[in-house]
Amino acid sequence: MRKEIYTRIIGTGSFIPPTIIKNNHFLNNEFYEHSKKKIVDKTNEEIIQKFAEITNIAERRYIAKNQVTSDMATLAVRDACESAGISMESLEFLIVAHNFGDIHEGGTRSDMLPGLANKVKMKLNINNPSCICHDVISGCPGWTQAMIIADAYIKSGFMKRGVVVGADVLSRISDPHDRDTMIYADGAGATVVEAVESDEPIGILSHSSRSDSVHYASLLTFGEGNNPDFGSDQSFIKMKGHKLYIYAINTVPGVVKDSIEKAGLQLSDIKKVFIHQANEKMDEVILSNVFKLYGETGNVMDIMPMSISKLGNSSTATVPTLLDLVVKGNMEGHKVEKGDYILLCSVGAGMNINSIVYKW
Repeated sequence: MRKEIYTRIIGTGSFIPPTIIKNNHFLNNEFYEHSKKKIVDKTNEEIIQKFAEITNIAERRYIAKNQVTSDMATLAVRDACESAGISMESLEFLIVAHNFGDIHEGGTRSDMLPGLANKVKMKLNINNPSCICHDVISGCPGWTQAMIIADAYIKSGFMKRGVVVGADVLSRISDPHDRDTMIYADGAGATVVEAVESDEPIGILSHSSRSDSVHYASLLTFGEGNNPDFGSDQSFIKMKGHKLYIYAINTVPGVVKDSIEKAGLQLSDIKKVFIHQANEKMDEVILSNVFKLYGETGNVMDIMPMSISKLGNSSTATVPTLLDLVVKGNMEGHKVEKGDYILLCSVGAGMNINSIVYKW
């Protein structure tokens, strides 16, 4: 049997900020309706309790005041390279997925010149000029999209080894007068990937993607704050949460099924599903709907590790961070073993969806 080139993950890494922000941090916030006409007609205790019931978020992590997104990405890449046991000078590409660039404490102005991948290369002191750098901006699925690009680099024979990192600081672009601010968190996760020749499928087996922009690009946008008296010209991340929820639970399952079919597998073959940590209830419904497409039922939590209760939603960082936690044995009840088929999936601004089937 002729050997083919596959993309294999040889190391994972992450940076989880040390500052823990619990839900009671928001007890003194003044929350406004999205219409910006009035303050929410509920106590903050009621708002926070309802929020926790819907999302299962109890706490999240915020970046240190003297750090920016590229700092976190740098630390995650270093961790992944150490896990892989490789020299960073051996990297041929460095892709950073993010959404807002470097945002410094005290404002929402984005700094993306140069791109974050180049900043990370500089901060890691990687001198190899053949290590190319570029950024990917694709909403929360930025890391999965970057993995698909890395897979194309490797399978084309263009590159043999690189690193893909997802990093975002959402705490600095969330509106303090918007209840959605409680969802957002900061973090970074990275994977080192390399080409491997094999006579049997291994690593990335298949992927499926879609973008629905005509009708759904407005579900996640950058806009003005909810409080009309806030007196600020700053912009914040804005989400139409219910419409996004309906879109995700109805659309993501079909993309997941398509990726599994492309790999020539059945749902029963999948041992773990690493899905974007946006809302635990939403993720449960998405996977339950995948089961329904196959005419099956099951306890989705058995195969779907969740980090959202402790880490919140760190956008592009959620899936690679979750993968790193499980691979290194830091998530009780979940592990990945050689030969396991896993699924890497994300949905977010655009709206964009990616689903990758991977054999460990």
